[in-house]
Amino acid sequence: MTPELAARIVADSRDRVAWVRARSRGITATDVATLSSAASIQRAATAKLGGGARFSGNAYTDHGRRREPEIASWMAATHGIVSSSALFHAEVEKRHLATPDGIKQEADGRVILAEIKTTNKPFRSVPRNYLRQIWWQQHVLGAERTLFVWEEHDNFVPLHDEPQCQWIDRDDTEIAKLVGLATNLIDELYSRTTGNVVPARPSREQYRALALAD
Repeated sequence: MTPELAARIVADSRDRVAWVRARSRGITATDVATLSSAASIQRAATAKLGGGARFSGNAYTDHGRRREPEIASWMAATHGIVSSSALFHAEVEKRHLATPDGIKQEADGRVILAEIKTTNKPFRSVPRNYLRQIWWQQHVLGAERTLFVWEEHDNFVPLHDEPQCQWIDRDDTEIAKLVGLATNLIDELYSRTTGNVVPARPSREQYRALALAD
């Protein structure tokens, strides 16, 4: 990892308190995964400000946490992508955040990411909410593509000897849509936290850093 990329690390999920705190100050891949309409922006803002139901996990997420190190080891051995727990900010907009499950930087500087999932249902295609997460991570890290890795299980017993995987190429059109939705979410958070009308577009940078202030 180049020093420039390493300098964009905000927190590490191994320090969960600091990681959760840092994520609360920006727009993450998890936030963006839910954004698809004006109504979804309202729901995301409510959840972001602590007014929504908080999901603390269940048997399926617990299984995913247990299996992720094993899947990550397979990923490193077969594709050379190393497991990562770092939270990064985007190069320009520091409130755009992402914690990819894996990262590899080529000798020429190109960034490749990985996203790991476990599922009890076969995927006919990559679910749209997962694609939003992947595109957002590509936006934040400047990545060209992502290895989507998933392991199917039945009653928490893996069904195959190895995980399945698929490459997801960067899609700048979809990323632009997500950035627009994220900007609308920042606007909504700004309005709710300050009680002020969102400034006109030319002066957006004057308030952007305050949108998710402590």
